[in-house]
This record gives sequence, structure tokens and C-alpha cells, in this order.
Amino acid sequence: MRLVPKEFFVTSASAFSDVSDLNAFDKALIKMGIGEQNLVGVSSVIPAGAKETERKDMPMGAVTHCVLAQIRGHEGSVISAGIAYAFRKDGNGGYVAEGRMHGSEDSLANDLKMKIKEIAGCRNTELNEIRYVIEEMTIPKGSYGACVAALVFTCYE
Repeated sequence: MRLVPKEFFVTSASAFSDVSDLNAFDKALIKMGIGEQNLVGVSSVIPAGAKETERKDMPMGAVTHCVLAQIRGHEGSVISAGIAYAFRKDGNGGYVAEGRMHGSEDSLANDLKMKIKEIAGCRNTELNEIRYVIEEMTIPKGSYGACVAALVFTCYE
């Protein structure tokens, strides 16, 4: 059986919890609209012909493939997580780079730019416009935090 995604959406959120970093992560997933799915991480290839769509509701418990970037931390930390994605200029699909760091959105954007350019470079291909989705937060005192970004595949051939 081959699963080739035809559609995807991109989403992100940050959240905090007074209980644990896991709870902060769960709250971020709920805010992103993917907190009721069983997420399966995949590598970073957007198939040829796949189209970006608006966020879609999916059935509770659905096995959902995604490229996921996440970071968790504790009070006072500045954290960021994000993805960069772009389609190839030749129209043959695209790529996604994910990243996370204890640091700013700007620093992460630079890191993601280098990653996705190397992904294209080692394949001897050029990319169209690179798009970024990045979450940054300073975790409040007495709390745990999480930043999450994802490219979520929704429909398959």
C-alpha cells in the first residue's frame, strides 16, 4: 500500500502549563487543531502535486502524518520551534525543514533557512519562495512551556 499525500496544511501554537511540559505540549496541539489525532512523524518531502489547504477537521483518533517541530522548557526560558517549507522550481514537489532551539524566532529562522537550502542543494534543485511558520515564547514563572509547528498531510491517493 502506498500513501501519497495530495493535501497538507501548516499550523503552529505555543502554550504553557503549571503541571508539566507534556501538558503544555498537549495544550499547544489542541490550539493547533491536531490534539485529537494520533500523530506519526514523517521526513521532509512534499509530493509532486500536493496542494496547501486551510486547516481541516479530522476524525478523533485518526492516524495523521506530519512533519513536527517541538520544544519544551521551564520558567524563564525563551524557546522557539518552527518549520520552513518550499516547492521546487521544476514543479516536482517540495521540502520541509524543521527546527527548535532555546532562543529567538529570528535565530531559528536563520537556522531553518540554512537547513532547507542544503536540502535543495544536495539534490541539485532550486526552490521557489521559502515560507516559515515559527512559534516563540518566554515561559512564565512557575510554568512549563511548549512551542510546536507542523506541516500536516490530510488527503491521500
